Amino acid sequence: MRRKRVLPPTVLILCTAALAGTAPAVASPLNAPAPAPAAATPAAPLRILLTNDDGYNAPGIRKAFERLTAAGYDVTIVAPLTNQSGTGTKTMSAPTIAVKHPEPKVWAVDGTPGDSVLFGLSELFEGHAPDLVVSGTNFGPNVAGLATHSGTVGGAVAALEGGVPAIALSTGGLAVPDPTTTVNAMGPTMDFAVKLIDRLRTRARSGPLLPKGVGLNVNHPVVGADGKGTAAGVAATFQDPQAPLQPDFTDSGDGTWKVDVRFRPQPAAKGGDVEAVNANKIAISPMNADWNAGPAEFAVTAALLAGLRP
Repeated sequence: MRRKRVLPPTVLILCTAALAGTAPAVASPLNAPAPAPAAATPAAPLRILLTNDDGYNAPGIRKAFERLTAAGYDVTIVAPLTNQSGTGTKTMSAPTIAVKHPEPKVWAVDGTPGDSVLFGLSELFEGHAPDLVVSGTNFGPNVAGLATHSGTVGGAVAALEGGVPAIALSTGGLAVPDPTTTVNAMGPTMDFAVKLIDRLRTRARSGPLLPKGVGLNVNHPVVGADGKGTAAGVAATFQDPQAPLQPDFTDSGDGTWKVDVRFRPQPAAKGGDVEAVNANKIAISPMNADWNAGPAEFAVTAALLAGLRP
């Protein structure tokens, strides 16, 4: 077992690697004092590693820290030093990672959300993993194909790979997000997140909050002109298969190409996350980290490959 290190504010992490009394004159079960009732032991605070992809000081993660702490959870921010939106599941792309400790309970990692979670699990929570990793709340949605490339979801995936339950939180619909209303909607997002986590903890009792290897991708809509409205409901969904952001390449004629990203949403799949958010419902999509196809898809693919030889 390696000796635990006490980490300075800035570190450089190499990635390689019985009450006294008088007894009665005659001892007898009849005259022995009744045992005092055992005092109830209060439940320990839920320990949460909080990350995101917008950066450790972004409004969403700060709102999450404030609300989760107020709910009585023991929260530690371990998040990217800079905005890492769209980095997906990328991790360990450099031989060294600078980590800063700018304030109590806050660690800023100069890397991706995945790097941040890996650092937190291996160093700050070494030997005693957190009960839950929460990633977000993100500025804007992570539904459909957006989720596949999301750094917010990528942080949750890194936790699942490490055996820790995880929830990715995002605020917004497929419309272009308005900064003020989206930030306002982060309040209702976190109010719901607390309800969700409390529900999971109550039903899990002393076990893990979620089934092994399963995380939740939660998308909260922006409701009302000011973003402070209440969602119309909660839906268990799947990730809509569409890719609403599509590239448009233009040849500059000098060996370079200009790239514009076009927003081209398709009709929402019934039962998917896009349909739910469009209806002002909170979409909760169970996910895993291994990207295996479902049983039906696996069976069809296996039949296509039957008899194939090298």
